[in-house]
Amino acid sequence: MSNDTMSNLIQKQKHFYNSGQTRSYDYRLRQLSKLREALAANERNIMDALKKDLNKSEFEAFSTEIGIVYAELAFAIKHLRRWMAPKKVKTALTHIGSKGRVIAEPYGTALIIAPWNYPYQLAVSPLIGALAAGNTVLLKPSELTPAMSSLLAELLGGIFDEEYVAVVQGGPETSQELLTQPVDYIFFTGSVNVGKIVMQAAAKQLIPLTLELGGKSPCIVHRDAKLKLAARRIVFGKFTNAGQTCIAPDYLLVHRSIKKELVSHLREAIRELYGADPLSNPSYGRIVSEKHFKRLASFLQDGSIAAGGKTAPDRLQIEPTLLDQVTWDMPVMQEEIFGPILPMLEYDDIQEAVDMVNARPKPLALYLFTQQPGIQEKIVGSISYGGGCVNDTLMHIATPYLPFGGVGESGMGAYHGKGSFDTFTHYKSVLKQTNRFDITFRYPSSKNGLKLLRKLMKP
Repeated sequence: MSNDTMSNLIQKQKHFYNSGQTRSYDYRLRQLSKLREALAANERNIMDALKKDLNKSEFEAFSTEIGIVYAELAFAIKHLRRWMAPKKVKTALTHIGSKGRVIAEPYGTALIIAPWNYPYQLAVSPLIGALAAGNTVLLKPSELTPAMSSLLAELLGGIFDEEYVAVVQGGPETSQELLTQPVDYIFFTGSVNVGKIVMQAAAKQLIPLTLELGGKSPCIVHRDAKLKLAARRIVFGKFTNAGQTCIAPDYLLVHRSIKKELVSHLREAIRELYGADPLSNPSYGRIVSEKHFKRLASFLQDGSIAAGGKTAPDRLQIEPTLLDQVTWDMPVMQEEIFGPILPMLEYDDIQEAVDMVNARPKPLALYLFTQQPGIQEKIVGSISYGGGCVNDTLMHIATPYLPFGGVGESGMGAYHGKGSFDTFTHYKSVLKQTNRFDITFRYPSSKNGLKLLRKLMKP
């Protein structure tokens, strides 16, 4: 797409938004319903694209992508009228006679830049929020998942006019050009480094944005954890999508006294979920590109391999791998892994674990396995992170009742459920003043105005 074509497309979307059609409840509801029907009709095609791009099994495709989108759509359709309704607010004593309202207003034209690791869910979920909020949308899917990118362009192009929803395909240069356009909101999901570039571009035009990034998300396993259950849930959270999940446990912090037993249970859980030879399991995912595969394979030189470690370069696959004898200065601990490699570190006291996490950038997720309420409260209250679970992994992302987002280097803003509507909405405050009388003490010419104001306003 040429620069002129892109600019013309954005102008078409702005013109359509300014027509006011996207403002009504009926219009938004019809579009969300059309989207739901189209996605359901294309479920098989969506699964095929995910299989082609990432070798996702039907179970994984539905549970981590398709099903989550269905739930988001149903939730938005059910609650849309209430979300859109103006909210009355109380009147302050200094404003007697007036009425205050907060009105949910769309930003206008939203740009959504989606990643490759969950190329369906992480494109369509924010799209749902943007449409529910009444925006027009430019959607840029990842070039690293070409099957899904092409399908989204075909699918969405078949139900929406481009003046309302347009899919723009292309590589990094396309994203860079989109970031120079005068959109009204930017929603980006991706790496920390690219997130900084996106934020810098948005700052040049003072465009509000949401950044869903990542980081090294810790998983703390305390000495009283139910180890067999914890191991199964850790393996599920780490090796789903071959570890290419922004909220996957990036590393384990294990109490020294139970490490040996936990490793045994982790090995057992890997066999249970992926078989004795995961590389021959047709449902086991692959790494998205050769570049990412080589980066991950280099980490296998760090520490010692406690489980897994085999690779299939021709298929871009790496076994679910546990790394032992890892130190903080090793390459595997310098960046988000984003693959099926799980380093393990030890601690003796829970405060030691807290200090290790707090010494590093704030993570997108944190997971804690313990049965002690006191330890649970200490971790939740002592460490800043985007979101997470106690005695589980990943599952906090799958409920529309919990907003999902990062903090610090792991991102800003949140979405899912009403959080998605809020993200793409400007809440406009409106005060309607009475004409029946005038509050004269507010004027500087008032004889007793200052005295009354002090009485009403001073604590």
